[in-house]
Amino acid sequence: MSKKRVVSILFPNDDTIQYHAMPDTAWHDLGLDALCEKLTTKVNERGMISSVMRTMTDSPKVSQFRIDCFDDLLRFPEFRDRMIKLLDQVQFLNDYGSFKKDHDIKAGLWELLHRLSELDDYIKCLENIRDCLNDYDVHSDALLGLKDYITAVYDTSSFEELKKDIAALKADTSSLKSVTIGVNLNTNFEASSIGIVSVNNKEFRNSGILGNFADAIVAKEGIREGNDWNGSLRFHPVTNNALDFLPSSDNVALFAASLGQPLLGPAVAATLATSPEKDSTRYVTKYFDKDISHMLSHVTRKLEQVLSRYVSLSIGHITDLIPEFIFYIRWAEYLDTLKEKGYLFCKPDVLAEGSEHTRMIATGIYNLKLAALSEETPESIVPNSLSFTDEQSLFLLTGANRGGKTTITQAIGLLYALAQCGISVPGKGFTFAPVDCIYTHYPADEDKTMDLGRLGEECQRFKDLYTNATASSLLLLNETFSTTSFEEGYFIARDAVLALLDKNCRVIYNTHMHKLAYEIPELNKATSAGHGKAASLVVQSHNGERSFKVMVAPPEGKSYAEDIAKKYGVTYDMLTGKSGK
Repeated sequence: MSKKRVVSILFPNDDTIQYHAMPDTAWHDLGLDALCEKLTTKVNERGMISSVMRTMTDSPKVSQFRIDCFDDLLRFPEFRDRMIKLLDQVQFLNDYGSFKKDHDIKAGLWELLHRLSELDDYIKCLENIRDCLNDYDVHSDALLGLKDYITAVYDTSSFEELKKDIAALKADTSSLKSVTIGVNLNTNFEASSIGIVSVNNKEFRNSGILGNFADAIVAKEGIREGNDWNGSLRFHPVTNNALDFLPSSDNVALFAASLGQPLLGPAVAATLATSPEKDSTRYVTKYFDKDISHMLSHVTRKLEQVLSRYVSLSIGHITDLIPEFIFYIRWAEYLDTLKEKGYLFCKPDVLAEGSEHTRMIATGIYNLKLAALSEETPESIVPNSLSFTDEQSLFLLTGANRGGKTTITQAIGLLYALAQCGISVPGKGFTFAPVDCIYTHYPADEDKTMDLGRLGEECQRFKDLYTNATASSLLLLNETFSTTSFEEGYFIARDAVLALLDKNCRVIYNTHMHKLAYEIPELNKATSAGHGKAASLVVQSHNGERSFKVMVAPPEGKSYAEDIAKKYGVTYDMLTGKSGK
């Protein structure tokens, strides 16, 4: 999977970068679906945010590109507000303007003027976007690249010259205020033909040539000999059956009403049973466009000349930026609300390519889903620290039930998912080498195991996961192979761990199989040089009390069960009152 864009603030322009899709199971297991619902109520935005976050790559270039861009937007809330408003204007022009229409057909004056106005609006939007980028001290390659792109579009399109042409054309057309329309009548006083008499530089008033029609025909002196042309004006008949847009029973009075002109007195107007359902003024403009264009041919020709140079102009590349800005902005807005509550976030640091000995250093981190979806306060959440290195690429995580094993496993996955999209992460510090994908293996729902059985389903999913994973992947296993007897599960799990060490990917395996953790020295001896190494990670507990703190240490095994048994009074001594055997 690759991403090729002319201009983007999410995807650097590099054809060598390969992207992979995070599986649906991982998206759900990490709780990212629930987090997306916190970001926005709009379904289309949730879908877009999901698409971005699930498109993963282990390229440090992409992660750094996004991290720096998000940092710019996070530092300048007013900048992101201005940009989204400007891009909305461009989107409106793209959706409802004439940019997508076929311009091969000869356009009339009104359409040319409309296109000119749209182009003028587009130029102003580009100027405002360029000014907005210049008004803030942005430093990211993404936003600086956008500024260069906007400047290049502006310069190569000769918009400065076009602005002068637009100003001149507006001056030419600014005196166009009205059109005189002539209507010929038959013996029944019905409109037999309609034509344009003149294009004028003054608007008509209620008095004068378009005075009240009803009053004019009532007064005998209102009916004149001949007409007002005096031989000085030509009558331009309208073609293409211009009267077809009116109902066949409509008379001159109704046609006058369709023009939106007050030709009727109140009494006569009240006798009209119906009026055209369509926007008749728009249809009249359409029918007369050809004739007016002919009468103002010098203006029309100039408009055609100016617009012909920009007929291929595309604004799609600019509108493509809108969802990318929305992605960053929704996350920035949400993090701002969490910060106001006291939650700590930090800018991730990307390890350069070739940093082989250390692949992650996480300090004071916590689970974002826990902060977002629980009633925990910032003070009650326990931060943790963890590192992936050559000597501890696979952690076997053990500890008491409900001690926080799943929480810390999920937290690590969320750190990578956020950081690789550029988003600030929950914690004091996070330095990482990006992963090409995140894979999870959590217990399946009962209805998904009917055909193969729970153990068979687990084995099949693990095989698929292992096949797709690479040395650059992150695997999060939660009680994998625990649905059968301990001995059977241990046998399968031991081989699975050895295979994962051979692949040398980053793994957290949350398990109750303390025996497996005890055998870490033997497992490491069985791996070849240059392959991964396992380490024991435990959730600390004191006298049965859960601390939710993890540390790299030998597994405690029985001590967990003993502490819990003493806490709830279920040791042999406490139950029977006798001394232990």
